[in-house]
Amino acid sequence: MNAQGQEPKQSPSDTTAFVQNLLQQMLFNALVTEMITTIAFTDHFSPHGILCIYVSLNAINSLDEMGCRIDELEQSVNDLKAEMGEGSSSPVSAPKNESDEPSDESA
Repeated sequence: MNAQGQEPKQSPSDTTAFVQNLLQQMLFNALVTEMITTIAFTDHFSPHGILCIYVSLNAINSLDEMGCRIDELEQSVNDLKAEMGEGSSSPVSAPKNESDEPSDESA
């Protein structure tokens, strides 16, 4: 919140991303609940087996979210590169020429 007690406005893309993430989580939770309920009413799995299935599905969902975040990070890096201009050289790693280093041929 700002000094006037109002929350700062979010961009439409931020709001869209938030809603999509929330809907994805709700859908995942609904699917897991349905699967566990279905499995619980069959005698094929023990409670431990049901827990293992839930943990596995939760891990898959976490990996999927991580992949989405990596994609967003890559896009941000590409956007920053585009803003800097593709013709500019990177200050971090400039290639060295062998002729720049002193030679040991005088010995």
